[in-house]
Amino acid sequence: MNLKIKIILLAILPMLVAAGILSVLGLNHSRQLAEQVLDVYEYNLTHSRQQALKEQMDLANSAIRNITENPELSDDEAQEAVKQLLHNLSFGEDGYFFAYTQEGINVVHPTIPEFVGEDLYEFEDREGNLLIQGLLDAANSGGGYHRYVWERPPLMEQEDKLGYADLIEPWNWMFGTGLYLDSIAEEVEMVKASFDDNIRNSFIAVMTVILATVVLIVLLGLAINLHEHRLADSKLRDLVQKFLRLQVNERRKFSRELHDGINQQLVSLKFRIELAEKKLDGTGDRHPALQDLDIASNVLNQTIREVRQISHDLRPVLLDDLGLKPALRALAEHFEELTGIEVQLDYGLAEGTFSDEVEITIYRIAQECLNNIEKHARATQVCISVSQQQDRIYFEVRDNGSGFDLKRGQTKGIGLVNMRERVEVVGGRLNLHTSPGLGTEVRAVLPTKQGWAQTV
Repeated sequence: MNLKIKIILLAILPMLVAAGILSVLGLNHSRQLAEQVLDVYEYNLTHSRQQALKEQMDLANSAIRNITENPELSDDEAQEAVKQLLHNLSFGEDGYFFAYTQEGINVVHPTIPEFVGEDLYEFEDREGNLLIQGLLDAANSGGGYHRYVWERPPLMEQEDKLGYADLIEPWNWMFGTGLYLDSIAEEVEMVKASFDDNIRNSFIAVMTVILATVVLIVLLGLAINLHEHRLADSKLRDLVQKFLRLQVNERRKFSRELHDGINQQLVSLKFRIELAEKKLDGTGDRHPALQDLDIASNVLNQTIREVRQISHDLRPVLLDDLGLKPALRALAEHFEELTGIEVQLDYGLAEGTFSDEVEITIYRIAQECLNNIEKHARATQVCISVSQQQDRIYFEVRDNGSGFDLKRGQTKGIGLVNMRERVEVVGGRLNLHTSPGLGTEVRAVLPTKQGWAQTV
């Protein structure tokens, strides 16, 4: 793990840990606050239902008093009138009134008429609540609430119910009504679901912001890293190019010194030896020194050839004396004489439009391609093409040889690697196209003199 990745992780991890802790704390706080709000909401909702229930009881009490305080009615007539009144009174979808004696005998029950006259004093709901006794206790204490489980019409399903009971004083009857509480639970659940959705959405939003921040930091780090890499590559390329310029100049200088200096001195020395041989040979008898002079002459010829080859390898003299086109043509003619393979040269560059570095690169690539063709291609024709379009030079070498497996050739040979490195050093790119039996194409795109420091 390099230093840049460590720095990015050092910037991201503390932020993620802090964001995670704050998110968990915020989530727990939101849930606690939601529970408190739900408790208050449920209390207020229940209280409002209690108030509504009390109001219904007050209305029923007013109607009952109008009957019990009517002097024109006998006691039996008043009881029947109250029973009829309670039987007919209703509110909402399922609100009704009931009445019981102090002994738990049902007097009025609109929804379950068969209860009328029954003793329900010991009646229990499903939770074991003695609901009639509880209602009697609430009524005898001056009126009050009692919670129990009762069947809800019309499906007669068991539901939680809040009842309110009071007394009809002339006969000491307990009468009351109630509200089912399932609607309160449903409303509370709806509000709770809304809170949960809001908390979940808030958490998702926070996580999205954190993730976006992390991605932004990573992208920013990568952008900075990429910029630094490009800057470093640019500086390295400039340095390599400066070194290449220096190398080209030094090679040109050294090649010229070998060709014009040492080589000329060796040639002069060869002439002196030949002159000495002629003088000694003119004496009549063969002088013993002639044999040594012959050996020295042969060694000197070999030395001259090696110096010329070294000079050519350092920097072809033709490039400096005549330019790239004659140098390529001489290279092609020498290759034809050596191998018998026909070489066609198509040259379309204007002199002075490219740098010395590009010039020597083109020459060396052509030289490497011809060497590879001589050794491996078994070709009969070769085409060398050099052209220019705007600020780009297009160089191509094609042959009609046997070709080769590109993957295998890339792994085994270093010639292609050397050519690609040469091209990339001057800011160009090189591609190779070949397959067995279909020949080989080497293509290179190089910048001109004006744009040679830019990456192609």
